[in-house]
Amino acid sequence: MKKLKFTDLLITVMVGIVFGILMKFWDDLYTVVKPMMPVARQLLYGMWFMNGVFAFLLIRKPGVALIASIAGAGLSAFIGHGLEVLIYGFAQGLAAELLFAAFRYRKFSMIIAGLAGIMSCIASFGLDMFYGYADLESWALVVKYGLRVVSAFIFTGVFAVLIVRALEATGITHSIRPVAKEEYSLLDR
Repeated sequence: MKKLKFTDLLITVMVGIVFGILMKFWDDLYTVVKPMMPVARQLLYGMWFMNGVFAFLLIRKPGVALIASIAGAGLSAFIGHGLEVLIYGFAQGLAAELLFAAFRYRKFSMIIAGLAGIMSCIASFGLDMFYGYADLESWALVVKYGLRVVSAFIFTGVFAVLIVRALEATGITHSIRPVAKEEYSLLDR
C-alpha cells in the first residue's frame, strides 16, 4: 500500500482548496438557475461530489479522497457556509474512500470514479434525511436524488476522469506520480 508523502498531502489539500473556491462559484450558479430550472438544477449537483474523486484520480493513494473533501469543505465552512458543510465533506469523502478501498485502490476507470461519486451522493442523501432536507414525498425524493445520482456519475465518472487524462497527456502529473505508457490503460478498466 502506498503511503502519502508530504508532497502528496500538500497537493491533496491544494486540490481541496481549489475545489472549495470552485464550490463558492458553483453555489452562486446553482442559486441563479434555481428559479429557471427548479428540478433540472439537480443535474448540476454532481460538482459537489467531484472534489475527493478528482484528488484520488490525480494522486491515487489511500486517504486522498477523504482529505481533499475535508479541505474543500473546510474552506467552504470558513467562507460562511457553516460547520455543517464539514460534516458533509467528511461523509462524502469517506463514502468515496470506501468505494476506492473496496477495489483496493487499484481501479481508476470512469465506472469506478462514477460509482465513488454515487457513493458520495448516497452519503449526502443520508445527511439530508438526518437534517430534514429530504422531507419530501416519495416521488419527489426519487426525482430529486435520481437526478443527483446521474449528475454525480457525470461529474465524478466522466468529467473528473477526462480532466485527469488531459493533465496526464500534458505530462504535468509526472511530477506528482510518474506515469508510464501502460498506466494510461488503467483508466480504461
